[in-house]
Amino acid sequence: MLVVFIFFAFGFVFLSILILHKSVSKQNETTYHHSSLSGSMGWPFIGETISFFKPHRSDSIGTFLQQHVSRYGKVFKSNICGGKAIVSCEQELNMFILHNEGKLFTSDYPKAMHDILGEYSLLLVTGEVHRKLRNVIISFINLTKSKPEFLLCAENLSISMLASWKNCREIEFHNEVKMFTLSVMVNQLLSIKPEDPARRYVLQDFLSYMKGFISLPVPLPGTAYTNAIKARKRLSARVMEMIKSRENKEEEMNKALREEDFLDVLMSSEDLNYEEKVSIVLDILLGGFETSATLLSLVVYFLAKSPSLLQKLKEEHEAIRAKKGDGELLNWKDYQKMEFTQCVMSEALRCGNIVKTVHRKATHDIKFKEYVIPKGWKVFPIFTAVHLDPSLHENPFEFNPMRWTDKAKMNRKMTAFGGGVRVCPGGELGKLQIAFFLHHLVLSYRWQTKSDEMPIAHPYVEFKRGMLLEIDPTS
Repeated sequence: MLVVFIFFAFGFVFLSILILHKSVSKQNETTYHHSSLSGSMGWPFIGETISFFKPHRSDSIGTFLQQHVSRYGKVFKSNICGGKAIVSCEQELNMFILHNEGKLFTSDYPKAMHDILGEYSLLLVTGEVHRKLRNVIISFINLTKSKPEFLLCAENLSISMLASWKNCREIEFHNEVKMFTLSVMVNQLLSIKPEDPARRYVLQDFLSYMKGFISLPVPLPGTAYTNAIKARKRLSARVMEMIKSRENKEEEMNKALREEDFLDVLMSSEDLNYEEKVSIVLDILLGGFETSATLLSLVVYFLAKSPSLLQKLKEEHEAIRAKKGDGELLNWKDYQKMEFTQCVMSEALRCGNIVKTVHRKATHDIKFKEYVIPKGWKVFPIFTAVHLDPSLHENPFEFNPMRWTDKAKMNRKMTAFGGGVRVCPGGELGKLQIAFFLHHLVLSYRWQTKSDEMPIAHPYVEFKRGMLLEIDPTS
């Protein structure tokens, strides 16, 4: 184990030196600038990267930020991911960064992320390519949420999953709802049905895919980084195979046997090449299943600690169900009546912090208020710090959905799905399927979490015990 540790440590240092060398070379091409901000540059080569990304409770800002904000203020300089960086825990500067994407700042994720996500991932592309791919994804969102088939699919899968727990005393909730949200998305995107074995293979590959995001970029067999790249290749090959198959005339004859899905719509676009089409499918699947499953788990986690809020939520859904016929399914109007449900989901986003930060880089010398950001420096706007800022939110660590009764005011203090041109377009679609699942969950079960359960930012959110729930059917 010691040999393995030393090997990975030297590998990490070597890679950091290469990254730092490239960063310094680029900075030397322009005028050298210093930031007047205070801060710490950490260790040689690796800076403060390890401390910055160290896992911590997602409903806190973590020890690193607590110590640095206390010592240097809400905005400070550091050395992260092989380069000089500005870390912002201030709301106004964060919004300035997000809303000046493409003007003063650009996306700047590490090369390892490019290797895993692929050339055309919406997270990485910029300029005209980003606008083109984003517009396609927005068209999917708008098309899907207005389809009765989507509502029917989300509700039927909810009912089916809850029925499968009938004889269970404990369930690994987070894993279960990952399968639920993935099943909804692959059905709408690719017409993969719940009984299709391909559904489970896709989930396994996506889980490997996610682990690569927090791994060292060591290109050796068996590492999380290598496994993630392989998983993406398998996912890409699966989608590409479906596209090629549907282009055959024989498939066109069989198309009448199934409803049109988004892959059919995507294939009709002449502005996209094959790689862009595949990347769009993977982006929608990743965002649609992972983010939705995490938010649903956070809602259930916080409600388990707040019996009075759970009862209030249950009463809202009992009132909706009372006006429905026996076995009658939900519709769009029912969703619009779920006002407290909306508040609960929004508060879970604020407290649970699915997205901690984004990676940006200054493309110009920038002065905002008293802050100076030199050209070429990395920039990390910390969403978690704003969501839990006591100067913005009264009792910020308290789960209190009632603060969302003034939704417009709260939205100005929230960046749960990013902001500016890169704001996540699928938030409403995710909330829709979560609300339908919650409707049947609160009417069917009571639950408890383990006493030591907690959400952990890796930076993506996982749970210490996988959200192991003790469940009991309601009468």
